Amino acid sequence: MNTLNRMRNSIVRIIFLSFLLVTTLNVFALETSQKPIRLAIAGLTHGHSAFILGRKAKNDFVIVGIYEPNREMALRYAKTYNFDPKLIHENLNNMLDSVRPEAVVAFGSIYEHMSVVEACAPRGIHVMVEKPLATNVEHAMKMEKLAEKFHIYLLTDYETSWYPTTAKAFQLVNDSNYIGNITKVVIHDGHQGPKEIGVNKEFFEWLTDPVQNGGGALIDFGCYGANLMTYLKKGKKPVSVTAVTRQFKPDIYPKVDDEATIIVSYPDAQCIIQASWNWPFGRKDMEIYGVSGYIIAANRNTMHLRNGKMEFEQTRQITSYDISVYEDPFSYFADVINGKIKMTDSDLYSLENNVMVVRILDAARESAKTGKTVFLDK
Repeated sequence: MNTLNRMRNSIVRIIFLSFLLVTTLNVFALETSQKPIRLAIAGLTHGHSAFILGRKAKNDFVIVGIYEPNREMALRYAKTYNFDPKLIHENLNNMLDSVRPEAVVAFGSIYEHMSVVEACAPRGIHVMVEKPLATNVEHAMKMEKLAEKFHIYLLTDYETSWYPTTAKAFQLVNDSNYIGNITKVVIHDGHQGPKEIGVNKEFFEWLTDPVQNGGGALIDFGCYGANLMTYLKKGKKPVSVTAVTRQFKPDIYPKVDDEATIIVSYPDAQCIIQASWNWPFGRKDMEIYGVSGYIIAANRNTMHLRNGKMEFEQTRQITSYDISVYEDPFSYFADVINGKIKMTDSDLYSLENNVMVVRILDAARESAKTGKTVFLDK
């Protein structure tokens, strides 16, 4: 009887392992049969272009073209990142027609995002831009209409979207009711300043230009807070925006603000965004307060937590093993294009979220200029 039982167990084990092997092979075949998405780069002047140029080779994208009118800079990047100079094009429309990409990532100035979408959308090419979506509401609305008309994905990438602590904070707030209803959120973003941290000259030129960037620290780092709060509030429109900007370093940044405080008010909550080129060090952190506790995301992996059931604060280290999060924005972009994930309207990368971000920033800029609170239309 024992021998018979062992035989039965062996047969069951063999059947299970065979099923597991077949399933694994099928998944592998599906993944390897997926052709890499043909990707083009529109602009290289944004310092974050290193994210895609220095990315380790994967099977999700293949770079087929790079648009950059500054050929000297493009050739310098070709040497640094070891890509074929033949990929470089000095005319965006000609590149798109020549290499026929399926997707484009934009790494030029924020003002130039509009022209990239105008070129890509009618050709059915999906686009991901660096934060924020646009410099003004007019551009944002035109881009939204183009994306909808031509059925393309239009995403906006933020570093904080990659953070495990961002995903965990959202889960605790909205899934487990860990701190109850949100009453106040305080978000700090920025660094010592573009010059102080040594950004390259091409990046510095447009980052400190009121047209090409739309402003200074208010735009560069205020967008993070607007994006995160819109995410936490699941896309809810604020009632009003109040902002104060300063120029603490006019000799370095004569045309734009280098310090901004933005208060975004909701019927039941308030968000204080502190965006600065004057921090003593780089920071991206968020404090979320509810009626029964708080969540502090100190950085991408460290969280401090306390609610009414705890006598003392807890500190946790959160990684992608603890919660599902895309730590590579380009993998996220690929999976959206391939239909593996579906964004909600308030998702961090989503068009709806980022149109709202531009509305908040536009109102903040107006408030700082006029000294008055700006009420958003219902």
